Amino acid sequence: MQFLGYFIKTGIRLGATRPEPWRSPVAQQQKTLKRLLNEAAETAFGQHYDFQKILSSADTVRAFQERVPMHNYDEMYDKWWSRAQQDEPDVCWPGLVPWFAVSSGTSNAATKYIPVTPDIIRSMKKVSRRLFCDMVHFNLPADLFTKQMLMVGSCTNLNPEGNHWVGDMSGIIGLNRPFWLKKYYKPGREITTIPEWSDRIERIAEEAPGWDIGFIVGNVAWVQLIFERILEKHQLKHIHEIWPNFSLLVHGGIFFEPYRQTFEQLLGQPVHYVDSYMASEGFIAYQPGPQSRLLRLITDAGIFYEFVPFNEQHFDENGELYPDAKAVSLNDVIPGQQYALLLSTDAGAWRYLLGDTIQFEDVKQATFKVTGRVKHYLSVVGEHLSVDNMNIAIQRTDQKLQAGVKEFTVSAVQNGSHWAHQWYVSTDNPNIQASAFAAELDAQLMEINDDYRVERRYALRDIQVQLLPHSTFYNWMESQGKLNGQAKVPRVLKGAVQDNWEQYLRTVANHATS
Repeated sequence: MQFLGYFIKTGIRLGATRPEPWRSPVAQQQKTLKRLLNEAAETAFGQHYDFQKILSSADTVRAFQERVPMHNYDEMYDKWWSRAQQDEPDVCWPGLVPWFAVSSGTSNAATKYIPVTPDIIRSMKKVSRRLFCDMVHFNLPADLFTKQMLMVGSCTNLNPEGNHWVGDMSGIIGLNRPFWLKKYYKPGREITTIPEWSDRIERIAEEAPGWDIGFIVGNVAWVQLIFERILEKHQLKHIHEIWPNFSLLVHGGIFFEPYRQTFEQLLGQPVHYVDSYMASEGFIAYQPGPQSRLLRLITDAGIFYEFVPFNEQHFDENGELYPDAKAVSLNDVIPGQQYALLLSTDAGAWRYLLGDTIQFEDVKQATFKVTGRVKHYLSVVGEHLSVDNMNIAIQRTDQKLQAGVKEFTVSAVQNGSHWAHQWYVSTDNPNIQASAFAAELDAQLMEINDDYRVERRYALRDIQVQLLPHSTFYNWMESQGKLNGQAKVPRVLKGAVQDNWEQYLRTVANHATS
């Protein structure tokens, strides 16, 4: 990676003063694992699995995989992280855990508590600096780096519990933002500490005329909500009337393309988009330049990755790992194959199943795309639809019909003795017919996925689409206490979440007819 070091007036400093030498991602990963094992060798987890013995092995990676089992969230939390949450030190990582990021499961209603340590925060800041350095590859005007940055996230007013604090990850990051960003950071603590998301949007809209925003970082769905409120409040045609220097959006959390059409209607001029991949467990990847939308895995910043082939040999129909599932390291990844991510981190996650699936294009450069979630994988009759398939099909259907889709979700429902897919799609376009949308979406899915096309002839008897206003999705999220800068609509509905959604729609329908 080429780091360019300079100051633009009093602007953001971009990196070091000399190029950083290229290092093999595989070599970086081996070094990262050894560092993690050394750091955590005297913790309860490290002693239980004898990290010192692993470190003395000729093949550290293989010894690590043989001695330490894979963990899902429940296994990691019940035996280890719950102890750290009771303020026991040195459980999975040295010292006390000062923060826990709360993350609502998207396949069920459980709240997850993910440990966040000063070391993982430092690792995230390291990746953030690199991301900013790589912005120079987008041929942005030099004086743009003197402009302000809007960071759209959750409330930074965290909740104290014992000797630690609890809140959304974006709120924790907001409190620990790099010192070099503080001068440029908006909206500021007087706004980020407001508990209610809707109230924060209102304050941002009020203050917006006094800011000179060049960059925006955040989930595109919530950035769009902010833009819409600003335009409404100040009677503007597009956001560049108030922020003429806005040139780059760093987005993540959800697939961008379904939002592109409606988002760009709010702009007065083209902007650059940088995809990023950050989870509560760490900063995993980002798009290093404009030549491709692929992400590059960050291999030397506090995370050791493993990859479980995402197939029926390793996962059951519910997305659960089989006991004999095997993982490979980066050196053995096959391009074009889907993998579920395992993470070992400097926050004390060990061989932890993140839940996302990815597909590599170039292993040497560690470039890949996110394809979905292990539990957001719809396959009731063998149709094997990934979230990636769904995103592409929705995007193509939206482009053809000009529906203005912002959100969607899908569930499997009984259709007599067979199964059907029930889609819920947001649009405020009154001219779109559900039957026409269903027919086009079905055709796109059959073109994208061979398994889906086969099962539509036999076991998957129907595809149903219900068109809903955009507000229905956001109001439902608000009713669940999930209307914030980090939450996202689940793409596949199952279990209690599906029941809750269907009950909400019935309640809305009853109110409309009463």
